[in-house]
Amino acid sequence: MIFYGLQKMTLLDYPGFVACTLFTGGCNLRCPFCHNADLVTGFDESFPNSSIPEEEILSFLNKRRGLLDGVCITGGEPLLWKELPAFLEKVKGLSFSVKLDTNGTFPERLEAVLSAGLADSVAMDLKNCREKYALTSGIPGLDLSGIERSISLLRSSSVDYEFRTTVVAEYHTPEDIAAVADWVAGAKRYRLQSFTDSGRTLAPGLHAHPKEVLEEMLALARRRIPDTELRGV
Repeated sequence: MIFYGLQKMTLLDYPGFVACTLFTGGCNLRCPFCHNADLVTGFDESFPNSSIPEEEILSFLNKRRGLLDGVCITGGEPLLWKELPAFLEKVKGLSFSVKLDTNGTFPERLEAVLSAGLADSVAMDLKNCREKYALTSGIPGLDLSGIERSISLLRSSSVDYEFRTTVVAEYHTPEDIAAVADWVAGAKRYRLQSFTDSGRTLAPGLHAHPKEVLEEMLALARRRIPDTELRGV
């Protein structure tokens, strides 16, 4: 397994844990607002200086036992990598808790990770309401069946989970967020993340909503999912 970034400590990516964050390369979606666009389109395994081999990551984790509680795996889309379960077994063997970020388009691989007890927490992105999902994910005609399956898997699993939506002024209205919340009504947690321009997005010129619009979205979502919060505000 190869990684394309390591944040050595975070208190944000895995709430409640002192964790590190590992970034995988590649993604099957092309969300215009993706803040890790260089990991989606710009990574290349032929350039060793841009990659971190598994052995180096495991050595780092072994040295941080007792200092870090958890490991967050994000991307890109981590479930693109067929080697991920074997790597997660090694991380769990070092007694770390694991949080997995995913876009939910690989339900069979997600189910395998959940069934094997290789993730303690999962954060799944919901890009938008069903009607605007293809537009927001950058994939015309996107089949939502895998996403629907992943939603069901998480809701029926004993694993801790949250759904989350990055909210962008050009792509999301309050009505859209209400529709997303209707879609997963009764979910354990829902998080609305205000868009932040990282300077590395796939599409330029995108904007965050003003705070009052975000608060309207929050109120609408809480009618369906009481444990909904805003991030990045």
